[in-house]
Amino acid sequence: MLNEKELKKQYEIYKNENINLDMSRGKPCTEQLNLSLPMLNIKDYESVSCDTRNYGVLDGIDEIKTLFSDILNIPNEKMIIGGNSTLNMIYDVVTRFYIWGDENCKPWGKLQKVKILCPVPGYDRHFDIMEKFGFEMIQVPFKQNDLDMDTIENLCKNDDSIKGIICVPLYSNPTGYCYSDETVLRLAKMKTCKDFKIFWDNAYAIHHIYEKVNLYDIFKACEKYNTEDRILYFFSTSKINFAGSGVSMLAGSKNTINYMKKHLSKQTIGYDKINQLRTAKFLKDKQNTLDFMQKHADILKPKFDIVLDALENNFKDSDILSWDIPKGGYFVSVYTKNNKAKKVVELCKNVGLILTMAGSTYPNKLDKEDKNIRIAPSFATQTELKKAMDIFCLCVKLANC
Repeated sequence: MLNEKELKKQYEIYKNENINLDMSRGKPCTEQLNLSLPMLNIKDYESVSCDTRNYGVLDGIDEIKTLFSDILNIPNEKMIIGGNSTLNMIYDVVTRFYIWGDENCKPWGKLQKVKILCPVPGYDRHFDIMEKFGFEMIQVPFKQNDLDMDTIENLCKNDDSIKGIICVPLYSNPTGYCYSDETVLRLAKMKTCKDFKIFWDNAYAIHHIYEKVNLYDIFKACEKYNTEDRILYFFSTSKINFAGSGVSMLAGSKNTINYMKKHLSKQTIGYDKINQLRTAKFLKDKQNTLDFMQKHADILKPKFDIVLDALENNFKDSDILSWDIPKGGYFVSVYTKNNKAKKVVELCKNVGLILTMAGSTYPNKLDKEDKNIRIAPSFATQTELKKAMDIFCLCVKLANC
C-alpha cells in the first residue's frame, strides 16, 4: 500500500483533472436504454379487452397482466397495474393504511405509534417514505447474508405496534442478498399483529447478472399459513425498458386487491393503457423477456467486474474494507472499517466523484457505525468506471492514513 505522502500526491492530481462522475443512483446507461428503442415503433392500441386510447380498465389490461403472470407466477386477478413507479404505489398504499386503515383495523395515523421493520443496509427511498409518515423504523441488520428471522420473529410476537416490514427480497438494494426459502416461509408463518404487512418490493426479480437465484414464492408460502392478506408485492419494468416510463404492479390477496381498487377508483379512471399494451407486445412472454434481460446482463457484467476486480486488487489482504459480491441487481455494497464511510464519500466528492451519501442506506440516514457505502456501477461507461474505482480505492486508503 502506498504511503500517505504518495496517496496525497495522487489525490491532488485527480483534483486538478476537473473530474465529473456521478455514481449516486442505480440508473440504466444509454446502451441499456437503447435496447428498448424498437418499442417506440409499436403503434397498436387495440387490446383484447378495450380500446387503450379511452378511459376505463382501472386495474390494467389483460395483456400486461398475463405477461407479469407468466414472469412472476401470480394470477391476473391478484394484480393492479399502475404507472411507471412502484414507489408511487408504495406511497399510495401506506397513505391508505395511514388514513383509513386496513379492513376492520384502526388507521395507522390514529395510533400512538407505528413501527416498521427495516433490514439494513437497505433502500433509501423506502426509508424516506416511512420517515415521511412519522413511523418508527426499527433497524434489523442482516445475519449471514439473509434476514435475521430470529430477531424479527421475537420483535413481532411481542409488539402489536409493528405493522410491517419493507424489503427488497432478491438482489437486495444495496447488498445483493437473496432471501432463502426458509426466510420466506418464516415471514409467512410468524406471529404478528392482525394488520401486519410485508412490503415485498421485488424490483430485481429478473435482473440476474452472474447467477440466477430463484426466490421462493411468497404467495405460496402465505397460502400455506393462511396469511395471504399480509402480502403487498411490487414489481415494475422501469429498469427493463425505459426507466421513466415503465409499468408497475401491485399484487396481493383477493381481499387486498378489492380494498385497493375501492380507493384507487377515487384517484384515477385508469393508468396509461397504451404504454401497458406497448410494453406487453414488446416483451411478449417470459422467455423473450429473460432473453432481453440477458442483453442487460451482458452490458452490466463487465461493469460489475471492474468494480469487484478493483476492490479485490486493492483490498484483498487488507482489513480496512470489505464488500459483498452480488449475483444480480444494480449495486455493490462496501463496508469501511473504523467509521470511515463519510470521510471516504467526502474525499471522493472533493475530486468530482459523487457517491450515494454515506448513511443513506439506513433509516433516518443513521448508520451508527458509519461504515456502509453503496456503489452503483450501471450508468458510467467502462472507462469512467475504471477511473471512478481508481479514485474510490485511493480515497479509502487515504481515509485510513
